[in-house]
Amino acid sequence: MTSVRPSAAAQDYERMMGMVTGFWVTQTVRAAALFNFADHLAAGTDTAEAIAEAESTDPDATHRLLRTCASLGLMTSEDGRHFTGTSLLSTLQHDDPHSLRHFAISQSAPGHWLPWGKFPEAVRTGRHQVAAAHGEANIFEYFANHLDEASSFTESMSNLSRAAALDIAAVLDTKGVNLALDIGGAGGDLVRAMMRANPELDGGVFDLPHVVPAAAEAAKAEGLDGRFTTVGGDFFESVPPADLYVLKYILHDWDDDSCVRILRNCRAQLAEGGRIAVVDLLVGEAGQPGLAPLMDMNMLDMTGGRERQLTEFDALFTAAGLRRINVTPAGAFAVIEVQPTP
Repeated sequence: MTSVRPSAAAQDYERMMGMVTGFWVTQTVRAAALFNFADHLAAGTDTAEAIAEAESTDPDATHRLLRTCASLGLMTSEDGRHFTGTSLLSTLQHDDPHSLRHFAISQSAPGHWLPWGKFPEAVRTGRHQVAAAHGEANIFEYFANHLDEASSFTESMSNLSRAAALDIAAVLDTKGVNLALDIGGAGGDLVRAMMRANPELDGGVFDLPHVVPAAAEAAKAEGLDGRFTTVGGDFFESVPPADLYVLKYILHDWDDDSCVRILRNCRAQLAEGGRIAVVDLLVGEAGQPGLAPLMDMNMLDMTGGRERQLTEFDALFTAAGLRRINVTPAGAFAVIEVQPTP
């Protein structure tokens, strides 16, 4: 049977052109974030000359960037000189608790940007491209040696966690839990949301030593430091004892063998009757739109990890001596709860 190739319509070419030039938009948004356009316009600093003076940028280039941002819907201008930010631009403001400013900066900075330039090689070999782009073993080693970029990435993860933390805390039952540890929890936004939802809960963050001070400061700022703890370490070596471990957006960073090692370390220190809650995206059927398929490509290129279907998670749990007891949607995520296999 001869297959018939569908003909491309005009809108298909237009859509493909948008896909091919998508990286132009990414770097335009990065510049808007770096030069604080959202904050300047919100404060009434609304001309290229004034923003250029504040940011030490070239006035003509700044005007061209503002004009391009207007074409993308980030701002408007009635006279071509004075600009007004839109609600879309406000997502890049510093004081928005769910701000995407640091995400826009970190995802387009060299740590991520250069490995993505080698993405075809990741598909060809099945290996992440951080080593080829940076000479580092993995992106976390890169961040340990580039602390400014690491700080921006950590803050971006905190911003994203704040947006999801309330949804996750609402569905994760912590009654009767003495200590919940956020494994690889960065700023601890999720576990702090759980502590706010349950005033009896003690919580903490276990992460790399250079990361945990930010979590301690955030807990202190919220008045939670009396029942909050931080521990620096390596979850491939061991984790502190707890009644509930939360692994949000952790397993997707790693290959299957590494995931099993992390899960086994958690199982080894888990209190009697305790649980592990894995919070991750779930990959749906082929053709299902959403963030998960694209994030899977990001993991392929950046970490050697992957986004997984539920059956793939179950295989990890079985290999680690765990069994799934519950799956609950929480916004874009799934909260997958597991316990040791009897």
